[in-house]
Amino acid sequence: MWRVVIPYLFLLPFLLLFLVFLVLPLAYALGISLFENRLVGGTVFVGADNYLRAVGDPDFLGGVVRMLKFGAFQVPIMLGLALLLALVIDSGVVWFRTIFRLGFFLPYAVPSVVAALVWGYLYGQDFGPFAQLAERLGLPAPNFLSDSLVLGSIANIVTWEFTGYNMIILYAALQAVPGELRDAGAVDGARGWQVAWYIKIPLILPALFLTAVFSIIGTFQLFNEAQVLQPQAPGSISESFTPNLYAYTLAFTNQQYEYSAAISFALGAVVVVCSYVFMLVSNRREEGD
Repeated sequence: MWRVVIPYLFLLPFLLLFLVFLVLPLAYALGISLFENRLVGGTVFVGADNYLRAVGDPDFLGGVVRMLKFGAFQVPIMLGLALLLALVIDSGVVWFRTIFRLGFFLPYAVPSVVAALVWGYLYGQDFGPFAQLAERLGLPAPNFLSDSLVLGSIANIVTWEFTGYNMIILYAALQAVPGELRDAGAVDGARGWQVAWYIKIPLILPALFLTAVFSIIGTFQLFNEAQVLQPQAPGSISESFTPNLYAYTLAFTNQQYEYSAAISFALGAVVVVCSYVFMLVSNRREEGD
């Protein structure tokens, strides 16, 4: 009897925390998303009306499209850099590999709010070091948070933060590549880049797909960087710049908690669909190869 019960007792603390901090809040949010608080009549049940409203909300849809554009150029650049760094470390051409890995991983340990504050200072058109350098050179101060550059500037922050994290995952996958395959390639006369392209990268594709899915999910979760930089660039970063920022504004500024919950679940559906489509395309391409 006890042999059956004891394993579940060890799982009980996790299950309780999982229930209290994830399942119950999600259930509550799902419940209130089916209601609407009106000036006349109070809180009334509206069913799927909030979700139908979200589907036609230009602010929400604009934020989703903006994040799709963001991910389309930021994710490949970040993963490309992470893969390059992982291959460089794995090749053994760099000295002090532990320090090298730590140096690129450290930005991930910096809280995103702190990272956004630091980069906001660097981007500052009136006080930032780039602006001061341009002034000394007699050039106009660059506005990194203008309408045309703000998305790229935020992408730079995210890339700086998470390249090292993805590098560690890919480097760990490279460590699992059998040494005899590398030796066989070297015996056949393959150069370093050929071993990397034809042997190493194909064998770590599952890890690449994993980091890509994580990055897609992270793209739609973008919030801290936009919120921290918003006071510095109110004309470029609107309250609906990202879907998460829009849901936050609806809930804590406009007190539209029910609609904010619906927006959050709609965003979750978008993330699931995008991740599934990416995995489906990747699997078909892998089967085709």
